[in-house]
Amino acid sequence: MTDPQNPAASEPPQPASQPAAPPPPDDVTASPAPAPGGYPAAPPSYPAAPPAYGAAPGAAYGAPAEGPVPGKTLGIVAFILSFFVQLVALILGIIALVQSRKAGVKNGWALAAIIISAVLIVVGIIVTIVVLTAVFGGLAAACSELGPGVWELENGGTITCN
Repeated sequence: MTDPQNPAASEPPQPASQPAAPPPPDDVTASPAPAPGGYPAAPPSYPAAPPAYGAAPGAAYGAPAEGPVPGKTLGIVAFILSFFVQLVALILGIIALVQSRKAGVKNGWALAAIIISAVLIVVGIIVTIVVLTAVFGGLAAACSELGPGVWELENGGTITCN
């Protein structure tokens, strides 16, 4: 008898000892045969490969991913130049610091370059003022003592006083 509500009941049951084998796939890229229930079988899971010999360990949990820090190289260049060419180093340090702040990272090299170059610029200005005052002050004192005219010094130099 055929039940119209349940057509599977009218088919004869298959023996449980011999499940039906799926047909072989035509090509290698065929999807896995569907599991009982109509869903494809899950791909096999493999254990994670161990890290290669000499490989660096991964970042700790919650640690930021290492990547290029914007302005870091420019900050290092500015730091090195801050001992020799202070004005250029000050400008490069400010540019590097602005780039780093836009990216939301700290740049100690750029900050150090700005501080060192600013301090050395101020020291250089003070030394220049002191030296010029000593030279021109000494020249004025010599002219007031010698009077107007061109005078030869003992070391071979000349002084022109008005």
